[in-house]
Amino acid sequence: MLHHKKTGDLGESIAGEFIIEKGYHILERNWRYKHWEVDIIASRNRKLHFIEVKTRNSLRFGKPEESITREKMSHLKNAAEQYQYQHPEWKYIQFDVIAITLVNGITKEIFMIEDVYF
Repeated sequence: MLHHKKTGDLGESIAGEFIIEKGYHILERNWRYKHWEVDIIASRNRKLHFIEVKTRNSLRFGKPEESITREKMSHLKNAAEQYQYQHPEWKYIQFDVIAITLVNGITKEIFMIEDVYF
């Protein structure tokens, strides 16, 4: 379990750098409400982005983005609703996924799936 946490933390750090380079401003990391968590909450062009980060060390169990379940996306949506309730100044929101594949701790592939619909 500790190895998975380390991989996840590294992936979230890489994802943060990736979106900052694309002009996003990170507002929150690992924002929690009850049992829901959002990996990254960021803004760009007056839009609030709820970003799920998935990181894998190999493709043995599939691509990182393939591990996102309906339940996970439902939790992300619920967390986003609560965040927006607490921050009503945000009128426009979007859900995104960042998928990262690592080899020996180095980024082999990273890409962002924007405006995920579920």
